[in-house]
Amino acid sequence: MKKNIVLFCTAGMSTSLLVEKMKAAALKANFDCEINAYSMSKVKEYGPNADIILLGPQIRFNLNDVKSKCPNIPVEAIDMLDYGTLNGEKVLKHVIQLLDERKD
Repeated sequence: MKKNIVLFCTAGMSTSLLVEKMKAAALKANFDCEINAYSMSKVKEYGPNADIILLGPQIRFNLNDVKSKCPNIPVEAIDMLDYGTLNGEKVLKHVIQLLDERKD
């Protein structure tokens, strides 16, 4: 079943490179998912349909706000080092782990 991974950042632009790296990692891992990035202003629009929400480190202070708007969806801030180095493979592995834990 295809997973919907949504990333939010300040304007939706800074995460686009990370999204591309995550998509490449998903393809390599044969993980069926859709990954998109949006600005924080789009949380109410795209958050409720996500299987997991990731926040860029620069907006991690919005974590509780996003959790309250999307109460049944796991929300996490992306590790600053992984974000800064565009380590899409590591971020994706973390997402898969979180989604697996949620199934139990």
